[in-house]
Amino acid sequence: SNLPDSPVIDGPSIAESLSSAPGVQSAVFYNTTPSIIEGNISISQIDSFLATQTIKGGTNLITYEPAQGRRAGRISIAIDRNSSPQIIGLISPDVVDYLSSIMAPLATGEVLSKAEYLDLVRSVYNKQVADEISAARIRASIDFPRDIIDIRGGNFNGKRAEFDIALLDLLVLERPLRYEIFWQ
Repeated sequence: SNLPDSPVIDGPSIAESLSSAPGVQSAVFYNTTPSIIEGNISISQIDSFLATQTIKGGTNLITYEPAQGRRAGRISIAIDRNSSPQIIGLISPDVVDYLSSIMAPLATGEVLSKAEYLDLVRSVYNKQVADEISAARIRASIDFPRDIIDIRGGNFNGKRAEFDIALLDLLVLERPLRYEIFWQ
């Protein structure tokens, strides 16, 4: 059987889900191709947003340290198998249902390598769906109120941090994804 004729990842659904998170002013994502979403998130109240980001047991999806004196401000984002339930909690039920329908370890909690996951998708759906998932990317930018001075896991230009994430890396989390942004 095949998945319905729809994008591999649905930008508008993800934006709708993120827009309802506490402290988020706006989130706009759109599909540039069926396998690529691009967009921007604007967080208006960082404290409200971050208050929802702690996992029971103390693991943080996002760690925030404001700039003080000569010390740079810093946000660290740690996406791993421990934080996947929290990520699922931040997205809409429609997106969670979709991730479950493609058996994404992010949603199912199953521990699989990228190769094992793609083999599973090939066997349940077909090679084309596995290839689309393998090629899919999420491109996002975040605007900061001050100039960024360093970044890990992405690129920056002035106040804008830009990330390009392979969807397969996020769905499987074979290796933790870590991002850090430092600003003045």
